[in-house]
Amino acid sequence: MLIEGKSCVVTGAGSGIGAALAHRLADMGAKVCVSDLDKDKAEAVASAIGGIANVCDVRDEAQINALVSQATAEQGEIDLFVSNAGLGGANPDHAASQTNANWQLNWEVHVMAHVYASRALLPDMIRRGSGYLVNVASAAGLLNQIGDSAYSATKHAAVSFAESLAISHGHEGIGVSVVCPQYVATPLLGLSDVDAAAQASLLTADDVAVAIAKGIEDQQFLILSHPEVQNYAMHRAQNHDRWIDGMRMLRAKAVDTFGGVEIENFYKLV
Repeated sequence: MLIEGKSCVVTGAGSGIGAALAHRLADMGAKVCVSDLDKDKAEAVASAIGGIANVCDVRDEAQINALVSQATAEQGEIDLFVSNAGLGGANPDHAASQTNANWQLNWEVHVMAHVYASRALLPDMIRRGSGYLVNVASAAGLLNQIGDSAYSATKHAAVSFAESLAISHGHEGIGVSVVCPQYVATPLLGLSDVDAAAQASLLTADDVAVAIAKGIEDQQFLILSHPEVQNYAMHRAQNHDRWIDGMRMLRAKAVDTFGGVEIENFYKLV
């Protein structure tokens, strides 16, 4: 899909990958609606790129419907919707130790937000015979994030839902991509571009935005900013037991090296 001139919406665009992608799309000539839970951040990015700002809690279907209505009214029919908002956490103890509330939060942000956006957009996109949906998941959706069960499980669900969208609506002219980055220097991890410059496995948000934009223009379903994730996923599929053993070894190495399994340290081990 050619991005130039298109009406685009990016959620979670006040910082990190979302903000970088909003800038990238605007640089490529798109009209961009910058949506974020944080009003000040959304307005700052929108002002910088000449876009429009929207405040949206993606857990609330009514707010996503309002976002779609605002963007359509101010920019025209939505050509590209990037469902990017996300969060991270950690298991406080064993793999099932996160609270029910935290599991529900992950489910609402990482899965239902994509469902709500698709539900709001698909009828019109199908009528037009065009449109593009991008769901930002994670390499954890193809593999696993050690130490955060809720994140991993819901990112797997996000990948599966994107597959359903692509299978069900590709023949109707709807493009679908799912983005599965590995380690990215963003506020979510408390890492900066300076950290990324010192480690090849850690990308900047701008690096990921470039990969996403190219993937959209190439109409690529699985967008991997870290190409090595493809090899990891292939190893997993070929011999799941051996892959589990390898992940156990990686976990043990993290504990031995850092004293724990905090996500912000794993990029140093791969």
